[in-house]
Amino acid sequence: MDLDFIKKLIKKNDTKIVMIVMDGIGGLPREEDGLTELETADTPNLDSLAAKGVCGLQQPVASGITPGSGPGHLALFGYDPVKYQVGRGVLSALGIGFDLKPEDVAARGNFCTIDENGVVVDRRAGRIPTEKNIELCNMLKGIELPGVDVFVETVKEHRFLLVLRGSGLSGDLIDTDPQRVGEKPLQPRGLSSEAGKTVELVRRFIDEARTLLRNQHPANMILFRGFSKKPCWPSMTEVFGLNCAAIAVYPMYRGLSRLLGMHVLETGQAIKEEFDTLEDNWDKFDFFFLHVKKTDSYGEDGDFVRKVKVIEEVDREIPRLLGLKPDVIIVTGDHSTPSALKFHSWHPVPVLLWSKYCRADNVKQFGERACISGGLGPRIPAVDIMPIVLANAKRLEKYGA
Repeated sequence: MDLDFIKKLIKKNDTKIVMIVMDGIGGLPREEDGLTELETADTPNLDSLAAKGVCGLQQPVASGITPGSGPGHLALFGYDPVKYQVGRGVLSALGIGFDLKPEDVAARGNFCTIDENGVVVDRRAGRIPTEKNIELCNMLKGIELPGVDVFVETVKEHRFLLVLRGSGLSGDLIDTDPQRVGEKPLQPRGLSSEAGKTVELVRRFIDEARTLLRNQHPANMILFRGFSKKPCWPSMTEVFGLNCAAIAVYPMYRGLSRLLGMHVLETGQAIKEEFDTLEDNWDKFDFFFLHVKKTDSYGEDGDFVRKVKVIEEVDREIPRLLGLKPDVIIVTGDHSTPSALKFHSWHPVPVLLWSKYCRADNVKQFGERACISGGLGPRIPAVDIMPIVLANAKRLEKYGA
């Protein structure tokens, strides 16, 4: 979607929009009954919305492309993820409220477990508790590098933030995370000639971290993803005329929301508490992004049953949402994370849109196979969802005479 084009069609209205993103909601059938996690879940409220609304499958980036969480969310918010690219380091920094400067290079770090041969056996170090993360980050804060300031901050569980501040730095580096177990961490490498200085600094940091962490099993090594500098993009208020709020527990999604100009609301850890926050702030905003993380976490852990239970937990909160009388509801995910794969996948993601003005289709259940025959189509580009949402919220002018 062309943001400059859609911006010219925006009109004011007081309608309210709620976008619920169950991270990694898409799945694959399990062998015993041929049902996905979403199809297995008992979701009478979501099914009722599906019967009254319009459904489909959305493609976050492009056919066959497995998206990261950043691109998947950007597409849902109407930003072409091929054009608008940002590394997870920036999102992590903004997510914890780090004061990121234009010259800074940020990277998202994972504490991980390596064996005696230096091979990664657990990319998340058993999802160590945040308290242990703080202890380890305090150790890494002792690392000094020539000519730059070094910042190491805890994010959550196994995740931490590295920021390098100084002149002549570049975010044009590959990840050192091999994205799978059974391989050694990748060596820092630049993607441009300007990245040489930064590559050497990162290499020195990793070498010193390896020494400091060698006896800290299971978190005895680090991996980096998403080296980047902070971009300057138009906000959702500038483009869509929306007063936006984000309700998210995990820092990365809070960071992305801040990058797009959303007000990030403080909320509790539980799904119920996120809906409490929605209720408490209902009169203050006209667009709410409510993020649910555990669907993705349990998918990555290969835990089919727990992923199902999270979906059911969201379903139980839908009557509270309906009681607020929103004008448009969207329920979808940023990508698929089938528990069968234990990783993000390329599969299209179920999407449900409900409003007083949507043209209902024949879908009666919110699930992958049902949605494939929905009125939104079997593979709608995710960037096309936001204009449809705005139209249903009566926030778009007619185009042309």
